[in-house]
Amino acid sequence: MKMPCWYYEKKDLKNTPSIREGIDFDTERRYRREGARFIMNCGTHMGLGHNTMATGIVYFHRFYMYHSFRTFPRYVTACCCLLLAGKVEETPKKCKDIIKTAKTMLPDEKFLSFGEDPKEEVMTLERILLQTIKFDLQVEHPYMFLVKYAKCFKGDATKLQKMVQMAWNFVNDSLSTTVCLQWEPEIIAVALIHLASKLSKFTVTDWTGKQPSHLRWWDMFVADVTMEILEDICHQVLDLYQQANNNAPPPSPPQLPPSKASPPMKRAHLMSPATKVDPTSEKHDGGAPIPKVVSTDGPYHAYPTSYMSMYSHPPPFSGAAPPLPPSVASIYPPSQYPPPSAPVPQHYTAPPIMPPSIVHAAPHTSNYYQPPPPGRQSYYPPPT
Repeated sequence: MKMPCWYYEKKDLKNTPSIREGIDFDTERRYRREGARFIMNCGTHMGLGHNTMATGIVYFHRFYMYHSFRTFPRYVTACCCLLLAGKVEETPKKCKDIIKTAKTMLPDEKFLSFGEDPKEEVMTLERILLQTIKFDLQVEHPYMFLVKYAKCFKGDATKLQKMVQMAWNFVNDSLSTTVCLQWEPEIIAVALIHLASKLSKFTVTDWTGKQPSHLRWWDMFVADVTMEILEDICHQVLDLYQQANNNAPPPSPPQLPPSKASPPMKRAHLMSPATKVDPTSEKHDGGAPIPKVVSTDGPYHAYPTSYMSMYSHPPPFSGAAPPLPPSVASIYPPSQYPPPSAPVPQHYTAPPIMPPSIVHAAPHTSNYYQPPPPGRQSYYPPPT
């Protein structure tokens, strides 16, 4: 089976099945935010790790590139994505437990979309989800790259800690946007570290493995990334906080009762994603050059994962996210989700000094390759 490319141009995000069926662009974005935050809140309540919740949210965003919110209620889809993500990330939860948690978090008029048999509704939708994403289950997230890059930075440890904490919160909140459908996790991690460094007034001037050809710290990890790309990602994340400061949008209308028994659901169940309109089929944008990953297999150091499974904190640095500088706190508040109630164990240790032969190892050719859509340069090098 040919694996799809999950990265889209902005014009594709304005021509989704929901928009073609009459839902305006702003409403669809709000539905995506509501679904993503529901997955995060539900997963946090159940004690799931950040990778599991992030994987579920990515499934959610990818699903609605092929299907409409009119056909599939977002909260049923969110529970289905969380169920599948738990299996993939080896933190499984029972379907009945997810539904029970959802019922406590949703008002009665929104829980109507689960129908008379919520378990059957979610289990049926899981098969449609698997067909839609074509069983492409493995998802990488910016978290691992954020920690990897931070280990190479040099400077004041306290300021570095605050900067990485802020960047981690930005990654959390970025899941409520569609940046995961536009850029690879390496690029998102670079952009949000850049944003956090600006707001925390911590400038990365020195780092492990610095070369004369490196004008900026991310040149060691990602080549050909432009400031326009980074600023675009930053603005999409900061727009969340601007919307939070404005008047709240009207509440979503009650969702229709169960979609599984309705004709649209039956048609979608019988209809393979291969027969649907592929949003990537008309991608011929020749804009900014697409960044290419530079191999860093040499200086990479494994990071232990024995930390609490909470939402808004980075593993290697302590407790709750620090407040933003007073001058921007009213414009760019910290993460929209509550900080952990217990402190996080300290795990951060400075990386050992690597021999030059390892630090500057020859580029490694990835075995993972997805053919790019028409008009877009390949991000991962093809296998040799």
